[in-house]
Amino acid sequence: MRRKTKHFLFRRVNQKLILKSLKNFKTIAILGGGPSGLFMLKRIVESGDTAISIDIFEKQAQLGAGMPYSNMGANDEHITNVSGNEIPELVTSVSEWVTTLPQDTLNRFNIDPEKFNDYKVMPRLLFGQYLSAQFDLLQQKGKELGIDIDIQLNTEVTDIIDHPEEDTVEVEFKDKPSRKYDNIIICTGHNWPKKNEGKIPNYYDSPYPPAKLKFKVNHPVAIKGSSLTAIDAIRTLARHNGMFALDGSGKLKYSVAEDSKDFRLVMHSRSGMLPAIRFHLEDSHLLKDSVLSKEEILANQVENDGFLSLDFVFDKNFKQMFIEKEPEFYAKIKDMSIEDFVASMMALRENLEPFQLLKAEYIEAEKSIKRKESVYWKEMLAVLSFAMNYPAKHFSAEDMLRLQKTLMPLISIVIAFVPQSSVEEMIALYDAGVLELISVGDDSKEEPNQKEGGAIYHYTDDKNQKQSVHFKTFVDCVGQPHLPFKDFPYKSLLDNETISKAKLKFRYAEKGQKAYSEEQENVERYNNEDYYLVVPGITINDNFQIMDKYDALNERIYIMAVPYIGGYNPDYSGLDFCEAASATIVKSLLKPE
Repeated sequence: MRRKTKHFLFRRVNQKLILKSLKNFKTIAILGGGPSGLFMLKRIVESGDTAISIDIFEKQAQLGAGMPYSNMGANDEHITNVSGNEIPELVTSVSEWVTTLPQDTLNRFNIDPEKFNDYKVMPRLLFGQYLSAQFDLLQQKGKELGIDIDIQLNTEVTDIIDHPEEDTVEVEFKDKPSRKYDNIIICTGHNWPKKNEGKIPNYYDSPYPPAKLKFKVNHPVAIKGSSLTAIDAIRTLARHNGMFALDGSGKLKYSVAEDSKDFRLVMHSRSGMLPAIRFHLEDSHLLKDSVLSKEEILANQVENDGFLSLDFVFDKNFKQMFIEKEPEFYAKIKDMSIEDFVASMMALRENLEPFQLLKAEYIEAEKSIKRKESVYWKEMLAVLSFAMNYPAKHFSAEDMLRLQKTLMPLISIVIAFVPQSSVEEMIALYDAGVLELISVGDDSKEEPNQKEGGAIYHYTDDKNQKQSVHFKTFVDCVGQPHLPFKDFPYKSLLDNETISKAKLKFRYAEKGQKAYSEEQENVERYNNEDYYLVVPGITINDNFQIMDKYDALNERIYIMAVPYIGGYNPDYSGLDFCEAASATIVKSLLKPE
């Protein structure tokens, strides 16, 4: 895209309208001021390009924190699952920033700056304050460079309208006039659409914002899922129906409140497993070096009918990592297929009762952290997850199905990195007889109960018996869903076909035809010949630019909002994803003429 030579009308913070005439001047809007917006601003400021103006629009009143690290996603009891040394570099380190905090903040979060270091995890709300502080520092840096930056808080984006004839994009807002830009970057974050919440009493489509779970009950509560999202809900509900305390030996114990004697938490897991525990990461920068180069991807595509092979990624970004570091482990897995490896690792977990395994892994993780020694195969699985996220759009439909059904269930369990304090509370609740886990299988479903509230949980138990259990309170805790194409929030882009469904072609026509003939709802046929697997969200290219129904890229609109690109980015990698995606976008956005 050529930068235009024209007059631009833009608004300064002092509300004066100034007419600027600059050659190659570019106006940019960042929609969303959470972690994605933070890293996008960081990349733009670091570029040194001053022939730009940046407007940042944030729906909430706080920059940097987004949903996970604000009161929309956390209470005081919720902890990050990464430490300061594991997060991508910002302006100041977490340990440096902690020394600047006022005493009341330190007291609130029980932080001693003398003992705090970058290997410590911290409360999510405190981490949100850190990210907000980094946003302020980046604004200051940008303005010192001469970049015009305008921040609009409490501003909700309601629609986006592309104007290809003008080479501009219009952004519409709630209660504010629309604005036009040369480029926009959609950095909106998590989104949990409400389907039954508010209609069915005591039915919650998600545990967020967690303040809504600050209630007392005197009956069992159904928790759908066993992920970090479920643990968030458990920590909040437990605090409002009992208390944690250390016994004489320093072990954490839980006791229910007198008026909550029948309070219990019943987790329902399709895998029948609990997530793995945070351990010491030996090299937090391995992720950055693991992404396949464009040349490697293209070379492999040439060998595989235009598709990137999942087996190639598994070998390159997982198996080969062990050749020098752990040759004995490499010898064990080098000839294993993905399916064989997953079966082997899952068998180790399936052979132990979930809470027994949780206690054993807690001990292993404690040793790992104290000795600063990684549980290497788990760390490498995190590397694999990150490395395959970006090029997943180049997989065949067959490989994406293998990824979804085989590899992702293991990855989601192992790299959850549950903080130690969360595990201690889970164990205390289990030992008190308050927390249990039920394996429900793939055929499970919940039925909202119109009359009595909550939901009826239908599932087949481990004895192959059909069960239907009514819970007066139900909380869906499966985590951020990959949202479908039809749920894209900016309807003009949908209506004008500026965006398109994300889809992957079947490599083998007979497999696509078989899936199509079975009337699988996510398989479609195009041009009466090619079969495609429709995956969640919208189509994007390697630069995170949206693409229309003709697969033409749009040079004006970029997106790194993970709920809407989940089909092509199947694993959310948090701040690492923000850092990597923002780097790719800024190279395209500010490329030289």
